[in-house]
Amino acid sequence: YWGGEVFLDVIRFIELGEDACAYLAAIASKQIDGMYQLDLTTLEAAKNIPGVKVASIPSVATGVIRMKVTEKPFDDIRVRKAVQKCCDAQRQLDIAQRGFGTLGEHHHVATIHPEYFKLPPFKQDIVGAKKLLAEAGYPDGIEITCNVGNTNGTWEQDSVAILKEDAAKAGINIKMNVMPSAQFWDVWTKAPFSLTSWAHRPLGVMVLSLAYRSGVPWNETSYNNPAFDAALNEAEAILDVEKRRVKMEKVEKILQDDAIMVQPFFRAAITAVRDNVVGFEMHPARYYKFHKVSLA
Repeated sequence: YWGGEVFLDVIRFIELGEDACAYLAAIASKQIDGMYQLDLTTLEAAKNIPGVKVASIPSVATGVIRMKVTEKPFDDIRVRKAVQKCCDAQRQLDIAQRGFGTLGEHHHVATIHPEYFKLPPFKQDIVGAKKLLAEAGYPDGIEITCNVGNTNGTWEQDSVAILKEDAAKAGINIKMNVMPSAQFWDVWTKAPFSLTSWAHRPLGVMVLSLAYRSGVPWNETSYNNPAFDAALNEAEAILDVEKRRVKMEKVEKILQDDAIMVQPFFRAAITAVRDNVVGFEMHPARYYKFHKVSLA
């Protein structure tokens, strides 16, 4: 270790179970100095506790409401595009994430990724969604079921509920199938329509290669587009970030146009610490480095 002087003698992580309120009570009563993560359900309460401060940083953790392109009705790109056009990304971010995060563009590359290429804004289009549904043979609307496991919090359920409200305006009736987390993970790659929580990864090409390249194990959409694979290969082969960004325009555009997902936002990483914690810095992947942290 070459990081210089450290100030803490001991660091203890205490497991308090799955109840977010238990962690809030512990920090409010000074039993703990900080939390691993702050649940959105207790965010407002944490803000109002004397001596507690909320810390956050943008990350590229996200929820992807994905459609399996090999399963009806999602084998029809017009249906997928109709679902995607119903999304109001700003409304999703404001409600499901309490405004903590950044907007997504339905291609799983974030503005904070170093190789992100800015595409034209993607706006909600209910009229366009209705037109596409009619062209696909559903002039009177369609009913689809979306699995939700709340594997990373009830914000997942909130996100699908918001899409359900907006999609109803276009004649799309989304039924939510809320499942236990363990049961969700048993079928996450098999379900025709579901929300999957994806963790932070520092490069855009990393998650694209894991999730959307043809034939990879985590390709839950069964997406198979040689043009996308070739464009991603080109981007991955370039070390220089500025040059890679130029190639990412095609990568992002193909993925967005093929409409395999509704991906409205990227989540911020949020936690809470007491005022006596000095030198703490939040990390987007929750890598907690305590070598410069001290207690006042």
